[in-house]
Amino acid sequence: MIKQLSLLTGALTLAAVSVAGAQYPVLDMVAGKVIQKYQTSTCEQLWEARGKPKSEEEQRIVGFLKSDPQMRTDFINRIAAPVVNKMFECGLVP
Repeated sequence: MIKQLSLLTGALTLAAVSVAGAQYPVLDMVAGKVIQKYQTSTCEQLWEARGKPKSEEEQRIVGFLKSDPQMRTDFINRIAAPVVNKMFECGLVP
């Protein structure tokens, strides 16, 4: 999971450059990949990835989302339901 998310770094960087107005077309792609990863990962894979430190690229993505509240809100709104549902199924959230 972490390795695939790191591949999304370039896409998120492009999102920062290509964002126009309130639309984030690259963010759509990134969110879609995150959702797909959670839907296709086993619970064991998610548990294993949970304890690993974040790569530099993932840290940059998080930093970018922290610096742009509107994009962060949009990203979280897109991935929240499918990701949290999978986490619930796997016992990662109460």
